[in-house]
Amino acid sequence: MQSLILVKHSLPTIEPQVNAHEWRLSTEGRARCIPLAEKLAGCDPDFIVSSLEPKALETAQIVANQLNLPLETDADLHEHARRTVQFRSLDGFQAVIERFFQQPEELVFGEETAGQAYRRFASAIERVQDRHPHQNPLIVAHGTVISLFVARKCEIEPYSIWQQLGLPAYIILSLPELKLLSLMAQVCAQV
Repeated sequence: MQSLILVKHSLPTIEPQVNAHEWRLSTEGRARCIPLAEKLAGCDPDFIVSSLEPKALETAQIVANQLNLPLETDADLHEHARRTVQFRSLDGFQAVIERFFQQPEELVFGEETAGQAYRRFASAIERVQDRHPHQNPLIVAHGTVISLFVARKCEIEPYSIWQQLGLPAYIILSLPELKLLSLMAQVCAQV
């Protein structure tokens, strides 16, 4: 069976003074990529395509090296555009994310709406599928855009998906139907 594997990047080093799109993986985040790769090996991916954000690209590089898979990048796989947003507490961030999902065509925070982020990400996924028909793509990206995509394709509430996704996590959808096959919310226990 052909499948689309969507991977949320591993644990970054949180630097409040640095915008989140520039965060890199922490030492623990890099270590978590090894059990992630072991689990993903059983999903039979043919290649990896990653967001250009460092935390996603580092996750993809480690997994690609572990599984000996080719790696591509796509600039449109980035997280919801929010470069102008200041660092928030976890509670504050969760509240604004919940509003973001509830009001998809309103600019809740950042530089794009949830609807715009979904359309950008979905177009990138479609391009990957067009370039590699009949293969199993493994996409390394970000929790918000993955949640938007899976929610729309599988008719699931996006905030509940987003809340479940650990660092890292993955979701498998069937191709071409895009039906939910598996959600691995917590790949490994915290080290």
